[in-house]
Amino acid sequence: SGAMGKLQSKISFHTTKYRADGSVEETGPVRAVQQHSPVHTDAVASVAALKPDLCVSGGRDKSVAVCSWRSGAVLQRFIGHEREVTKVTSALDSSRVFSASRDKTVLMWELHRTSGPSQRFPGHDLVVTGLAVSPDASQLCTGSRDNTVCKWDIETGECLGRTAISRNLVTHLCWVPGEPYIVQSSEDKTIRIWDSRELKVAHAFPAKRHIQTSCAVSQDGQYCLSCSSGSAGEGGEATLWDLRQTRDRVREYKGHFQTTTACVFLPRGPALTSSIATSSYDSTVKVWNRDTGACLATLCLEGSGPLASLAACDISTLLCASCNSGIHVLRMSDHANPALEEVAVF
Repeated sequence: SGAMGKLQSKISFHTTKYRADGSVEETGPVRAVQQHSPVHTDAVASVAALKPDLCVSGGRDKSVAVCSWRSGAVLQRFIGHEREVTKVTSALDSSRVFSASRDKTVLMWELHRTSGPSQRFPGHDLVVTGLAVSPDASQLCTGSRDNTVCKWDIETGECLGRTAISRNLVTHLCWVPGEPYIVQSSEDKTIRIWDSRELKVAHAFPAKRHIQTSCAVSQDGQYCLSCSSGSAGEGGEATLWDLRQTRDRVREYKGHFQTTTACVFLPRGPALTSSIATSSYDSTVKVWNRDTGACLATLCLEGSGPLASLAACDISTLLCASCNSGIHVLRMSDHANPALEEVAVF
């Protein structure tokens, strides 16, 4: 694949917008989805936004890529993991990128540095499935299917703490902005809030009925989301939880037919509706009104296979990592009745 992400002449005519009620609206003149060279040669497991218009991704091909999501160009590719990459993230406003892998390690990479990882964090016994950087970018928190959560000093690579909880197979971790707390989802159906200072569980929400596959925290640190496994229309919901004193389950977002794999809070657009997005094994991305639970828009990415990860890049751009067809660039129009359309794939 060319480093400039050459625009190929494949034209796929996506001429429709899918509305929340399932109706289809013709969008007028045919706007083709831009097909850039694929950045990964196999399933993409994780994608995260890098400021201002870059993203980092990783997956089954063991590589970590930094791309421009506007052009599809690969700016840097990091090779070093021995098995597939499961999660990628970055420190806010920093040039450091982190990747977790089935090889039981986390690696740190520096943008603009070409030779290998600048730090290694070995210490889990099984695949690393959770990866979160503290808001001040000094500490890293990792979690694994080995039931442990670890805290690391980013500068020295030293493990600062390790806590094991029986049956707590970690599926995802995210740090609460501006707080010493970490939200964690688990295969034991529980969402936990960790205090990073003692690496102890500060709170556990009542267990759900299904495996919790992922979690996210709102920018203001007041809410978190989690999503559920499911099949044949059973389960698959996303859940909004209050992180403030009451710590209630606020509402559920139901509509995916299979396992919901990722959830994100969307930046507020001019319409000022607080909204969230979810992705699923059912190949759809849905946008929801956070406060009413109403589904605002659904986009089916035909042939993409299970969708794995979401990243909100700017006020109208959402990236979605897929098993079969790379990373999709989705645009949200922020009108009275929102729509979601695919604009490019790389």
